[in-house]
Amino acid sequence: MNNSIGKRLEQYTTKRPQEVLLVTVEIADEQDQVVIFKGFSSSLMYPTAFDPDVPVIPDEAIIISVDRIASPYNPEAPRYIQKGLTWEDMQALLLEVGV
Repeated sequence: MNNSIGKRLEQYTTKRPQEVLLVTVEIADEQDQVVIFKGFSSSLMYPTAFDPDVPVIPDEAIIISVDRIASPYNPEAPRYIQKGLTWEDMQALLLEVGV
């Protein structure tokens, strides 16, 4: 089982398909926003690889914050469940769903 940060967040959204995660990360001194929904990740700021085995959030990424948003995601009017979660907060939710 792959326990990378990105894979764990993807698994979370597989188990909670009614949620979209908007993750703000820092990768190699560059900030990025990644949306994760139903087990798939996509960068909102940079091109995303076609190969799903190429992680959008690499293990060396620093999680700045995670927003939980109700699905379907409308970027013009997001319906936040929780906003500004830390990685520690998110880890507790991951454990809650068994990821």
